Amino acid sequence: MAKLIIRGLETHVDIWNEAAGQTIVALHGFTGSTATWRNLAKDLPHMRIVAIDLIGHGQTAVPEQDSRFTMDEQLRDLEEIFSQFQLETFTLLGYSMGGRIALSYTIAYPHRVEKLLLESASPGLRTSKERIERCERDDALATKITNNGVQSFVHAWENIPLFESQKRLSNNARQAVRSERLAQSEMGLAGSLRGIGTGMQPSNWGNLTQLELPVLLITGSLDVKFCNIALEMKALLKNGKHMTVNDVGHAIHVENPAEFATIVNEYLT
Repeated sequence: MAKLIIRGLETHVDIWNEAAGQTIVALHGFTGSTATWRNLAKDLPHMRIVAIDLIGHGQTAVPEQDSRFTMDEQLRDLEEIFSQFQLETFTLLGYSMGGRIALSYTIAYPHRVEKLLLESASPGLRTSKERIERCERDDALATKITNNGVQSFVHAWENIPLFESQKRLSNNARQAVRSERLAQSEMGLAGSLRGIGTGMQPSNWGNLTQLELPVLLITGSLDVKFCNIALEMKALLKNGKHMTVNDVGHAIHVENPAEFATIVNEYLT
């Protein structure tokens, strides 16, 4: 566990299996934290897992300026973290929002990333009309979070269709996800939605053809929207592979952690 000052912002990083050889940098989704990857680190003791609390999340300090909540700022922070840790090259893994950030980072700093693993992730929205509409929805949700508090938001968030399949999880697994979400701050989540939401980020669809490195896209069969996005992405990637995990939804690492760890391990070895 480390607290770093990254470009003026106290940033929380967890490192597991420090003595292991191969390094995976792991980026969580919206409402997540480094805790997202604790089970993966247990399942892959031979891999060093470097997990980062992204801007607005977990134990990373919430920026006071709205201008600090942008994709570009987040990418510069990541680059500074890797420089401080002297990480020359690594495998990059991102889930959902973390997948959008991981893809954006790889496009900006292709020399750093050996392999890219994207779980239930997208390259953003193709048209400015879609982006404007999404920004409006995210801004409304951010206002709701700051007005009504995290607890009210989490109750609504865990009941959206995207997470329907998580209702079949054990009580312990559901509680772990819920605790991670409840540990967030109103200002952090609102800032993240308004600054790094899907509508705010530039579209990366046009950049997929330039990526030379191996890219693995992982989706759950019940998450039809992201399965279709992955198929479209694979068609544009030079070195892309798509794997679907049966009978799970958006968060494969939560719904079938053993299968998820196996996929990551086999792809990297």
